[in-house]
Amino acid sequence: MTDISSVEELAQAIGENIRSLRLQRNLTQQALSAQAGVSLSALRHLESGQGANLSTLIRVARALDRQEWLQALAPQVTINPLHMTPALGTRLRARARRSQRTHGQAS
Repeated sequence: MTDISSVEELAQAIGENIRSLRLQRNLTQQALSAQAGVSLSALRHLESGQGANLSTLIRVARALDRQEWLQALAPQVTINPLHMTPALGTRLRARARRSQRTHGQAS
């Protein structure tokens, strides 16, 4: 996919991909909307990039057997980055507590 700079361009690109896949499978908008369980107008909005909700996108992607598109949006985390940090030791450059600094100073 090319570099997309706005939300509208991304919605347009996703809609074009869905329309292209639908046509490759020789499906009409009516047939795909019925198979996906969404309204015809919702599918038209999705294909044109004019705003569709996440539920419509999920249903249409499943009807087109493209669940991997959805899994790419929410991959399973296998490594927790917090576990990769070194064990916390004592801080080397922390300021001393206020009570420790004032004991040795003359007033």
